[in-house]
Amino acid sequence: MPNDQRQTTNDSLPRWLTILNREVVACTLCPRLVAHREQVAREKRRAYRDWEYWGKGVPGFGDPNARVLIMGLAPGAHGSNRTGRPFTGDASGKFMYPVLYETGFASQPTATDRNDGLTLTDLYITAAVRCAPPDNKPLPEELVQCSPFLDRELAGLENVKVIVALGKIGFDAYLNYLKRRGLLKSKQGYLFEHGASYRLPDGKMLLASYHPSNQNTQTGKLTRKMFVEIFKEAAKLADK
Repeated sequence: MPNDQRQTTNDSLPRWLTILNREVVACTLCPRLVAHREQVAREKRRAYRDWEYWGKGVPGFGDPNARVLIMGLAPGAHGSNRTGRPFTGDASGKFMYPVLYETGFASQPTATDRNDGLTLTDLYITAAVRCAPPDNKPLPEELVQCSPFLDRELAGLENVKVIVALGKIGFDAYLNYLKRRGLLKSKQGYLFEHGASYRLPDGKMLLASYHPSNQNTQTGKLTRKMFVEIFKEAAKLADK
């Protein structure tokens, strides 16, 4: 990447990432997602009626020099779509950020809004889709439409060694990225199950975890102990 694209802005992000994030925020390529994110932002949830919802595409968040990357699914309707930052202001974030704090990746255990002072070290968070989808289910064509953002982001995050995929869609999103690059012919043999890890053709490690959604955490399918172990393992793999 040209040196001028590595220059940093006042918010300490590389120039290329600042440009990418602006494009994510301004994107209107998927009519169904745009309509949904804006409707949610207008109607709001009663508990957040005094909030001015973000209601746009949600850029990634974290350390641009990170060795560990979290690959999520998509913004939550009343979480990221409200606050404008991944896993911020919803149940998934309330479960995840204390674990990231405990394992040394986050500066604090809480994430309430974009100005709460939270910083990440050696960790970057992104998602397969940047707009909140109805029922948390993006369509295949929406995943494809959003993939150029992901491709550019992953290409620019040059220090990443470990990908922690939260859920099968995030897991498949990284494998599909490798397929688009011509580094992977088939996803056969890469089975999603919690705790599974794979050495990938690009030399990175793919570590699978159940998504920290209410559906998983409140039923005990994903416990705090299980999630802590995932990020302890990610830190160990990053040090190898």
